[in-house]
Amino acid sequence: MKHYRPFLAAVALFLMMAGATFAQDSGRGAAATWQVQKYDVDVTLPPGERDRTITVKASLNLKNVSGKAASTLTLRVSPAAEVSSVRINDSTADFSKGEEKINTASNFQRIVMRLPSVAPDALLSAVVDYKITLKENSALEAVSPVGSQFLPLSFWYPTPNSWYFTRGSDKAPMRIRVQAPAGLTAVSAGNESAGAFEEAIRGMPFFIAGSWEMSNQNGVSVYMPKGSGNDATKRAADLAGLVTDAKAFMANVLGKAPDVPLRIVSSRRGAGFASGGTMIVSDAVFRRSKIDSLTAMNIAEAMAKLWIGDSISVNGEGYGAISEGLARYLATQFIESKYGKDVADVERLRQRVSYAAISTRDAPMALVSPIDDYYYPEVANKGAMAWRILAKRVGGDEFWKAVRSSAQDGNLTLSELRSAFPAQKDLLDYLFDKVTDMNLQAGLPQTSGAETKVALRNTGSTDATVDVAATTASGERIVAPTTIRAMSFGEVVFKTPGKITRVEVDADKMYPQMEYSDDVAPRDSTESDPLLAVKRLYDKQDLAGAEASARPPLRDLPRFDELRILLARSLLGENKTAEAEREFKAVLDEKLPTSRSLAWANEGLAEIAAKANQTEPARKFAETAILTEGEYGAGLAARNLRNKLGAGPAVDASVKGFFADFDKAASGNRKADVDAMVLPGEVTKFAGGVAGSTEQWRTDVRQVDRVDADTVLVDAGMTIKLLNKEPETGMAVYRLIKTAGGWKLAGVEMFETR
Repeated sequence: MKHYRPFLAAVALFLMMAGATFAQDSGRGAAATWQVQKYDVDVTLPPGERDRTITVKASLNLKNVSGKAASTLTLRVSPAAEVSSVRINDSTADFSKGEEKINTASNFQRIVMRLPSVAPDALLSAVVDYKITLKENSALEAVSPVGSQFLPLSFWYPTPNSWYFTRGSDKAPMRIRVQAPAGLTAVSAGNESAGAFEEAIRGMPFFIAGSWEMSNQNGVSVYMPKGSGNDATKRAADLAGLVTDAKAFMANVLGKAPDVPLRIVSSRRGAGFASGGTMIVSDAVFRRSKIDSLTAMNIAEAMAKLWIGDSISVNGEGYGAISEGLARYLATQFIESKYGKDVADVERLRQRVSYAAISTRDAPMALVSPIDDYYYPEVANKGAMAWRILAKRVGGDEFWKAVRSSAQDGNLTLSELRSAFPAQKDLLDYLFDKVTDMNLQAGLPQTSGAETKVALRNTGSTDATVDVAATTASGERIVAPTTIRAMSFGEVVFKTPGKITRVEVDADKMYPQMEYSDDVAPRDSTESDPLLAVKRLYDKQDLAGAEASARPPLRDLPRFDELRILLARSLLGENKTAEAEREFKAVLDEKLPTSRSLAWANEGLAEIAAKANQTEPARKFAETAILTEGEYGAGLAARNLRNKLGAGPAVDASVKGFFADFDKAASGNRKADVDAMVLPGEVTKFAGGVAGSTEQWRTDVRQVDRVDADTVLVDAGMTIKLLNKEPETGMAVYRLIKTAGGWKLAGVEMFETR
């Protein structure tokens, strides 16, 4: 199918051009008529525990940027918004409502107003009063007595241009004021004054409300879970230090930093979102022994976006290659400067693997839109690779000089940035206007006398200038630069008396490719993802094969902690306990491991301690693995192990009492009673499934892990029988949160019964 991709891309381009009328209706490819100059949003959160309606007054200052007179205004907002009134320039306006499809699963609500003719570049104001009643909480929107949040992609505020617009969504300075119930604090971006947040740089309206302990660390405000303890305070200091280091790095590259407050906010939901200097991180970050790699990258990208997209407007076709791709490239450069090239190479591998998963079905970066399911894996990861290639070609100093020059007017487009490098036109045309068709291949080394020849191939439609690395039998590494012409063959010659046992083309992995496994000769595996290659063997319980397959890539990528975890687990399964313990500890000592690696390393050390009859150390390692919340499998394994070790500390009587009452409500099929014990908006499907279909429901509380001052995770044995089904037994993990009305069920983290 790959052979037809250029043709399909051409057809897609034709249809996009031919369908301009439809595009203007859908918002995907239309030129903007209105541009937001400022958002001013007042939000009132519900005071009652079970009330799930927020009240909003959104004021928009708008400018006609179409170049011609405009007589209609269309605002897009969530379908859940109940609009009661719209005022245009202080006069009540009639409006009609309609539906705009995003895809088969979701849509916008369109609010359309007829206007007296508005001249080009003229301004108008629109004030929209509405309510949103939220049925169920999600990562993007939540209403709760213990915390609420609304992020931009919940479409909770009205705006003229679609969030999926090919040329970019609306971003503008904003003011947000949130009236929250007693006990909750609201946070957004910008300077806070009299309960309102004023952001002078460009952003999309959002807020998060909760109850935190706040500390100021090196000029960064850190909102961490209440009652988290000394270790959480240390993580707060680490996070703040990372923010300030990243900001200083970006300022050195991009110029004077935007003058905005910096905030880190912990939350169960929305980790990774950042805007205007405010960053949301998982509350589990404060329970880990160190910052994990994903959190570090998110913070680094958030700092890059303070310039790229926030203070510097990024729009136009292909804007994502800058707002996401250039930011990711810059963030990875920061990771390299702070943690070393070997750590950054692992991050680049993750980016490469993420892109490779969609590389055979993507579209040119200049044409993709956030509506495409491959948008972020493509523009962020392939985009980062594209800028890395360009920076190497022209030199880092010249590259960033051109970026700063192009952004001097406060606006940056892909077209503008490409035009700054006329000598690289062919390369940039390939990277941004075409789909990936490159596969670089290396042949087996052929030795003749004191030299060894290696055949090379490039299937792509652009030349590839790469380093070819050869490894001799003695371990010596020799690097030879070469250029392989487009859709052609090449050759590199190594003059060495040593026997070359391995060669690799594009040793620095600069180029986006459809296949990476044949970059190496002889091949290590047939998988482009070395982690997947080893995991396949591990899942088959071919432990010796998994061990053997893990060692070669770890030789080249010694900081690849996820692969080291698989090696350690394979060694443990082979009863090579001392070697496994060494590898697990090496992961915990890594500079920037993933959260899942932290969890599995602690789980592995718990198993080793348990085998040695060291019950308390085993219990401690298992508890750490659980509270790390790095991966479902690691948490499940740690809980099963801990339960085998026997009872832990005494369980809070109020927790036992909660489940005694829950069991009665569930067994009695009293839906109202079950609902009353669930935090509003949470686990609605679970609660609905329990109430009305249960013959027997018994919960045996075994272990309780305290997450923060008001949250616990409850490990329980389950005995249940649902209507028309066989009895089931097993285990479940519940999240309980304490409210003014007592404990409430806020999550079902695991449910393993059979």
